[in-house]
Amino acid sequence: MALVKLEETLGRPAWGRDHTKSKKSNLPNRNGKPPTIDYEKLRWLNNLEGLKGRDYRESSEDAHDVFMKSYHHMFVKPEKKAGFPIHAAKRLEQQKSTLSTVTYRATGKTTEADKTIARKQYPIDEITYDIRDYLPLLHKQRQSEHPEAIYRSNMRTLRKLLKKLPFERTASENDKMFSILKTIEFFQDKFPSTVLKELCVVAVCEQWKDPGFSVFGNTSVYMVLRGTVSPTSHPYLDDMVNVNEKGQPGSPRSRKTESDGALLLGQGDVFGTLRKHEKDEQGNKPFSVITNEPNCEFMKISSADYNRIIEQIKQREHTEKVNLLLSCGQYKLWPRQPLLQVAELIEWISCPPNTILASEGYKAPYIGFIKSGECHVLRQVEVMSEKHAKRERRTKQVVMGKLNDSESFAELSILLDEPITCSIVTATNVQLGIIKPERVEELDEVTIQLFKQSNVRTFGDLSKDNIQDEYMHQELKREWNEFKHGVVVDVINYRGIRPGYGKWAK
Repeated sequence: MALVKLEETLGRPAWGRDHTKSKKSNLPNRNGKPPTIDYEKLRWLNNLEGLKGRDYRESSEDAHDVFMKSYHHMFVKPEKKAGFPIHAAKRLEQQKSTLSTVTYRATGKTTEADKTIARKQYPIDEITYDIRDYLPLLHKQRQSEHPEAIYRSNMRTLRKLLKKLPFERTASENDKMFSILKTIEFFQDKFPSTVLKELCVVAVCEQWKDPGFSVFGNTSVYMVLRGTVSPTSHPYLDDMVNVNEKGQPGSPRSRKTESDGALLLGQGDVFGTLRKHEKDEQGNKPFSVITNEPNCEFMKISSADYNRIIEQIKQREHTEKVNLLLSCGQYKLWPRQPLLQVAELIEWISCPPNTILASEGYKAPYIGFIKSGECHVLRQVEVMSEKHAKRERRTKQVVMGKLNDSESFAELSILLDEPITCSIVTATNVQLGIIKPERVEELDEVTIQLFKQSNVRTFGDLSKDNIQDEYMHQELKREWNEFKHGVVVDVINYRGIRPGYGKWAK
């Protein structure tokens, strides 16, 4: 009989041994939170071409490799715990990521940037369970509405922005400067918005460290940001609209007077000129001041930059007017010189919907070139109507057509001094260039003849029969639509069903 030696590992374990310490399998730890699924990536994985499914009995090797390499992307990565110190940009990203809930990240796209939630929304339209939606209602913003406090805050912001060079400022910072300068009376009255926006881009800050220095304002406009100055010449501001008899702009904010009666200019006051001036007869430079305090700061706008901006805006508008003329079909073959001459006479206007631009039977108020928008062309028609068992003739308006972008009207009405053949009413917001009748007289005879030869009367070729047929067509269409609507309403209300009432109310 053979003897077999048994190994100790094959023996039966003792009853008192703890078996929980032995690791039997590599199952994942389920104590933590379950991962969040990105369903956009999951749909992409399921739609991989070549995977096993309805179309394929077995997965291809390429599809299997792509799936195995990319399957982990369907789980949203947990947020990394920021250490110390934390960068400002990372802190901002962390704040944005906390605004999006786990439910949104699990069901929506993760590639797009999360939208920030507005701090205050009054009232809260939807009932939510997020405390952040209700905290703004409890914590009020402590912001002063006193004009002086707002003015000082604007000046501090303006000084901070002007510390940067023009090429260092961003578009949003230039817009902030524009909003501040619009609150200052001088810039609000002196410059149009288009010009002031461009001036904010070229404005710079000048600082004079010591008192007693002369600042010459004969080539630039200066606004005091810090400190005080004393004018050495009167007037110290080249602005004939706002300058009174004493040479002082009206309603200053921070102007002071010394004990000896001398004038002081403080924060927010303006001096200088945008037109270059040479020395006067006595050899003094006009519009000059002397600093009274150390570290005086000024915002400077050079007259050269101002003239350049004005010239650029004029050139831009002139090019836009020429392009508008060239977009109209009847002016494409015109010579260059008449086009430039006509473009000089164009003015821009904007009209809201339902504005009457011209009335049938009357002379047009101007020649119009539509830049954007849509207009309806109306013609008058006489129809028979019955009222109180009496038949009478009435005049109604019929829409005969439309005028869209790059179309013009009323050329012959202005040139021949005759009534226009139709009424023109805006259907949308319309921006158009116009030429007034008094400006037409500035054109030479050749350009006027070109106008007459290139244009026809607006919808002037329509006969009365055409207008009557169009009127009948529109009336029949209107009656048919009313009949259909009545039938649908009767069918819905046949069994007493009224949407929005009773048990059918939402």
